[in-house]
Amino acid sequence: MSEHPDEFPRGFLPASDPLPSLPGAVFASWNHAANSLPQWITNGVVRAKIASLPDFPTDALSGQREHEAAMRVLSFLAHAYLLTGDVLPSLPAKLAVPWVAVSELLGTPPVLNYNTFNLTNWTRLDPALPVALGNIAIAQHFLGGQDEQWFQMVHIAIEMVAARAVSVLKPMQAAAASEDGPTVLAHLTTLADTVGEMQRTLERMPEGCDPHIYYHRVRTYMFGWKDNPAFPNGLIYEGVSQTPRFLRGETGAQTATIYAFDGALGIEHGHDAFRAYLIEMRDYMPPAHRTFIAQLESGPDVRGFVGRSGNIQLRDAYNAAVTALQDFRIKHMEYAAMYIAQFAQSDIKNSTAVGTGGTPFMRYLAQHRDATRKHLLA
Repeated sequence: MSEHPDEFPRGFLPASDPLPSLPGAVFASWNHAANSLPQWITNGVVRAKIASLPDFPTDALSGQREHEAAMRVLSFLAHAYLLTGDVLPSLPAKLAVPWVAVSELLGTPPVLNYNTFNLTNWTRLDPALPVALGNIAIAQHFLGGQDEQWFQMVHIAIEMVAARAVSVLKPMQAAAASEDGPTVLAHLTTLADTVGEMQRTLERMPEGCDPHIYYHRVRTYMFGWKDNPAFPNGLIYEGVSQTPRFLRGETGAQTATIYAFDGALGIEHGHDAFRAYLIEMRDYMPPAHRTFIAQLESGPDVRGFVGRSGNIQLRDAYNAAVTALQDFRIKHMEYAAMYIAQFAQSDIKNSTAVGTGGTPFMRYLAQHRDATRKHLLA
């Protein structure tokens, strides 16, 4: 297990601010396309405009930040191309070939994911001020507008808040291994306080993102091509393979933060379809995030140490952290009902209320909540 608590200094946000655009004149046409996407979608010309672009110069990319910026541009253009107008069964080679190449370099599938949509898709208004609501803007848009941007910015702000707790997870496990009760207590308190602050940040969502606009406008381009009736045969990436791929869309289940908290607290989920889905979602995370979660899950047993200690103060601190996580999940469920389920019930095209990840999300979120509650120590 790594002994470097600062390996994720800003939680799962990148340690360096994302590039706002692709560098160099060679990417000028692609940057213009990315910036023009809201207008192209609105005017129904996105497919024709993308078809006229020059080949994407993948070989001109260098380093993690440039690859992430390329993934962002290609993901947004590809989803706009596929999901504007009649759904298409294949993606042209002009987009498919570079998208697959860049995704392979990053170790994630060629589909819009949480990392690309949120974690590497922001800039700071004032570089001297923190990453927080009021000082961040979104780099890449589909349609743009306050609701789309606020939805993303709230997620980014939550991830920045979470960084404080992410930094104590491995030290907390190390303290449990050495039976250092006071340090475990301090870190459990930090975790509970941080999750509470994350929930307060989440509760700001309605300030700038209206449920009706989110359902009918924002989430439109976040869907993938697995468990999606619009893509019954998956998606063919032309110029790469004629074998279709089935990939899920962008969803909050692809952030490593909650998985990391579960792993550190010893919260496990039943061996069922929901657990299989959670494991599958890790494939959409950056490899370093997946590794971190696995290290926590195989690390020292904080829950076991607290239970064996007989220390009431430690038990209460552990239960406070679990309860905070449970409350966060309850709030998330409330917003899922407010922003999706209430509209899906009357939406003939989506009467099953399936999320952007292609799952019965309300049932899965309820399972998440219930599994968390079961880990409270008596």
